[in-house]
Amino acid sequence: MGKSEGKSMRFEDFAYDHGLLIDSLTLDKWTRVKTVDKPTKMNGAYVFDGNGGAVINFATMDKHAIYKSDKPYVIDHSKIKQLAVERENRQEEARKKAIYIVKSGRLDGHPYLLRKGFQERGLVWKELLVVTMRVRDKLVGCQLIGADGQKRFLSGQITKGASLVIDNKGRDILVEGYATGLSVRRALKRIKARYKIHICFSAANMVEIAKGLKNPLVVADNDPVGVATAKKIAPHYWVGEAGEDFNDFELRVGTDQASESLKPFMVDP
Repeated sequence: MGKSEGKSMRFEDFAYDHGLLIDSLTLDKWTRVKTVDKPTKMNGAYVFDGNGGAVINFATMDKHAIYKSDKPYVIDHSKIKQLAVERENRQEEARKKAIYIVKSGRLDGHPYLLRKGFQERGLVWKELLVVTMRVRDKLVGCQLIGADGQKRFLSGQITKGASLVIDNKGRDILVEGYATGLSVRRALKRIKARYKIHICFSAANMVEIAKGLKNPLVVADNDPVGVATAKKIAPHYWVGEAGEDFNDFELRVGTDQASESLKPFMVDP
């Protein structure tokens, strides 16, 4: 771990100086948080016991930075409540914006869909592909995808526990990305298999979505995080070649072969 520092500084400010964004401080356990440089991902982590702690930003730091205060930690309940209200207000504004975007969008082709092998139209708003995100059927936000494939969420929106479900009354299937979900759907249609595909938008959120499901199939991205996440959820999962997701695999081998690779996983677990 790195050198201890920050005695005269509040822990939250110390964390912010290292790029971590802490809305509500959790004590006595490692907690993942968003970062200034990657505000849509939980790319930072901290632990704090009220007096000492440590932080790390995985994108910018190779060692933990240690925090040690010479003052007792006093919980500011009024500030905690204020931050909670502010967070809820941001979430509500994001929800309203998502509703506006969905109502204002049009069905159209999009360069991202074409590049991923799909001729069908999607919801497009201001030349951005719109992927809706819901929690228990309630619209909470959306992912916006540019022609170059750059993805972002609405500022302040709920992402934890939010997903897009493509339901054909079948087995629960977890995927990270939108294109992966569309490829899985196309492959399963080819073999006439029923499905309920949960597009989770991140590996961390896949774990969250899996909590409410029984024996889901994970169609994993073949990268270290994707494989580790799949192993957390289930002992058996689909994975392709290194660096590939299911959409990459389908484009490389064709829909027929991609479909056949899913068949063994579609039997009753």
